[in-house]
Amino acid sequence: MPRVNDAVPQGWTVVPQGDRALLLVFGDGIAVEVGRRCAAAAAALRQAAIPGVTDVVPAFNSVAVHYQPRPSCSGAAFRQLADEIESVLACTLDARQAPAAGRQIEIPVCYGGQFGPDLDEVAAHCKLDAADVVRLHSGQSAYVFMLGFAPGAPYIGVHDKRLAIGRRPTPRTAVPAGSVAIANLQTMIYPNVSPGGWHIIGATPSILFDPAKTPSTLLAPGDTVRFVPVSPDEYLALKQEQEREQA
Repeated sequence: MPRVNDAVPQGWTVVPQGDRALLLVFGDGIAVEVGRRCAAAAAALRQAAIPGVTDVVPAFNSVAVHYQPRPSCSGAAFRQLADEIESVLACTLDARQAPAAGRQIEIPVCYGGQFGPDLDEVAAHCKLDAADVVRLHSGQSAYVFMLGFAPGAPYIGVHDKRLAIGRRPTPRTAVPAGSVAIANLQTMIYPNVSPGGWHIIGATPSILFDPAKTPSTLLAPGDTVRFVPVSPDEYLALKQEQEREQA
């Protein structure tokens, strides 16, 4: 995983990835402004609907463009597609203008106790009180860089540097669905029961992935998240409400 990086390059590089994909590289680290450019580029390419392009996938500092190989010479076909993409991005990503903001979504979180078994450990590592960890984690909005690892699983950051902590030395084989966990100044919310190596500081009743809905994921790259502390009773009430809506 790339490191947090405050540098914000304005250009991009087109890198071939075999005969069915290319990568648009916007930087070499994790920075919110770079993530916003990736999300804006992905949105513009989807809207452009370039013939042959089958999928556009934004990540921390790059966008993967998947395409069907064209019948002409592979080198010329790649260059033609790259030129079409360059043309779309040149019209969209003006360095003088910030990319459009995504949605702003509140995520209720019950911190600590049975919901966040690693909260005290994180606080001790960061030389903070547990209440300070909660305050710093929920005190400012954070950016959704990408979805990955599992369907609907968001990588959200960048958090206050006082919350700096790496992954757990030994991953858990089963993390409960809805667990809110941190590592590398980011938050992961586990949509389903799965293995995981991040520190669990809370849990949310929000449903991150529902294949019966359109869209199937609660969050998308480019969104902004605000974590809202809730009590155990509020968590249970919200969870029951979510379960009634799914029934």
